[in-house]
Amino acid sequence: MYMWLSKVFATAAVAVGAAWACEADHACYGEPAHDVVLTRNVRRMQPDAQKASTGPRGPLEWGQINFLHTTDTHGWLEGHIKEQNYGADWGDYVSFTKAMKGRARNLGVDLLLVDTGDLHDGAGLSDTTSPNGNVSNAIFENVDYDLLTIGNHELYVTEIAYETFSNFSKVYGDKYLTSNVQISNPVTGEWEYIGKKYRYFTTEQGLKIMAFGVLFDFKGNSNVSKVIKAATMVQEQWFLDAVNYTEPVDFFMVIGHNPVRQNDTSSTIGTVVNAIRKVHPNVPIQAFGGHSHIRDFAVYDTKATGLESGRYCETLGWVALSGIVSSTSKSKAPSGVPNPTRKLTPPATNTTTSGYNVSSSANSSDLLVARRYLDWNRLTFAYHAEGSQQYATFDTAKGKNVSKDITFYRNKLNLTTLYGCAPRSYCQTCQPFLADGNLFQLLQTALSTVVINETRKDIPRLIIINTGSVRFDLAQGPFTYDDSFIVSPFNDAFQFIPDVPYSQASQVLGILNAGPWQKKRDLSISDFNFSPVLADRDICIDPPLTHASGMDKRSKGRVIRRQAADPSPGYTTTDDFGTDGDDTIHKAIPRYPQPNDLQANGSFPTNGSLPDTVDLVFLDFIAPNIIDALNGPDVGGGYTEDDVSYYLPKEFTTNSYLPTYAKIAWQENVPNCPVGTGIGSS
Repeated sequence: MYMWLSKVFATAAVAVGAAWACEADHACYGEPAHDVVLTRNVRRMQPDAQKASTGPRGPLEWGQINFLHTTDTHGWLEGHIKEQNYGADWGDYVSFTKAMKGRARNLGVDLLLVDTGDLHDGAGLSDTTSPNGNVSNAIFENVDYDLLTIGNHELYVTEIAYETFSNFSKVYGDKYLTSNVQISNPVTGEWEYIGKKYRYFTTEQGLKIMAFGVLFDFKGNSNVSKVIKAATMVQEQWFLDAVNYTEPVDFFMVIGHNPVRQNDTSSTIGTVVNAIRKVHPNVPIQAFGGHSHIRDFAVYDTKATGLESGRYCETLGWVALSGIVSSTSKSKAPSGVPNPTRKLTPPATNTTTSGYNVSSSANSSDLLVARRYLDWNRLTFAYHAEGSQQYATFDTAKGKNVSKDITFYRNKLNLTTLYGCAPRSYCQTCQPFLADGNLFQLLQTALSTVVINETRKDIPRLIIINTGSVRFDLAQGPFTYDDSFIVSPFNDAFQFIPDVPYSQASQVLGILNAGPWQKKRDLSISDFNFSPVLADRDICIDPPLTHASGMDKRSKGRVIRRQAADPSPGYTTTDDFGTDGDDTIHKAIPRYPQPNDLQANGSFPTNGSLPDTVDLVFLDFIAPNIIDALNGPDVGGGYTEDDVSYYLPKEFTTNSYLPTYAKIAWQENVPNCPVGTGIGSS
């Protein structure tokens, strides 16, 4: 065990236990220790993980310099247990990076590992400890990254921001770049950069690189941190000195938790690329982005591109480049393997599809580039590691130990605690809203079944939640404590206004769905409560996965394969290089829009008539929106915050109702839950 094992359980959350007395079995759902724990024994990945059935379409292109890129891992270091395409865990990745580094050395080329942030908020391994990330960060640190940067989810909560500053950034030292993110030193009170402003270094093969790490212009951070706007940063003297460095620079890198698609209004990568390009019109620039949770590759000019590599440990990005001119490096595209062949040709107009204004001084070049999006599974890793290891498997002792540690903590944190067997898979967007297989149809039923105040159970009720309270799909198979975080890690409780005329209450849903996406409120530590963790839901900060956006055309959803001769459902990506970037060929699936809000009802008259009044139940997160809708001129209400109270105890949240429902409705086949073929399969 590693040194960090001793510290992680002092405050591990076991918040699944109800904090109130139950008048009925369905009113609470007990503590994990009292439930059935699912255990299986297999030799690799996590014990209950699925094996991929379809491998890559062909070998990777290797260039003079190569990159493996991760972003938006959000605690998914165990992998996607019930999904064949993404079943590898972080230990598998540890072994794979070791193998690929060895292969690069054998080929006489460079391979750099890059991560662009958001390590928290999304899965139980990160979200059940206090502070959030205590276990998952320590597991993550087993990969020897060459460059990393910070995400917005490292900055919401003061304790997490300080943990990042005091511990995580120190593990990686000058490799951890936060060019525009500072924190108030808790000892001195002075503003300091959480990581380093830049890194100038020489690769193993002699390339001279200058790198920056730039977060988008994020505003939701706690007040102990400061995000400097990119437009301001590029005018600061330290940045100007770094761009005009006195030593040779063969290659610039801009890494950031920052969309690479420049017509994404939140992206600031173009600001930094432009600033570099004004001084160095002929030096190649490679950007690595994140945050928008898509696969994407953007061509900025004839010598500059950006890669974004998905989310949730579903995608591993690959970029290979050749043709870099250097006086200190003798490396070139290696023989015996495929090499990059594409030149970067921006459109004839002065603005690329990436939304980046091409510098007129960016001349044509001999730079050749290849990119690929790898599915996160052992079949993919083993295929691409072939020839890099001495033995039949790419596994290393360190990688296997990391996998064992993940298994240990999944059990120790009760993440394998079983509530029931999900009888099928449910997706957010691959089926029309409320159709069979749509996740919100399931949630509508669950809300009607379990969101009940026993003292008012016979009073008709309408229950409204925002669809942004849902984070991810639910795959057929064991529904565990971990799945409760995966589907909805948020800490929003149920409030209500009693005895609202039905004629008024029945209009609220339509008003909400006709209006804008519900913006985030001000976040506080109590919102996060460390378990479960409330993530940001501003569409401009964390684009909701349940809604269509301008990014849809770039990456059409992550859906699991079915086992058939034809390509399985999955990522089908279109980017500035075309449609051949996905390493494993998949079949595109439909992607349907979803509304802002979902409504369920309960205790309505059995004769089909409508009640005169109802209890209008809703999440505390959207309480202001509910009041505004009721008070609209066409509704005629006169409600204030004083009319709002909690319908259920605050401890019963959006993280609670689906586990509660599972204990009622999903007991068939427990504990031996059959696992399906995945999201999007027929």
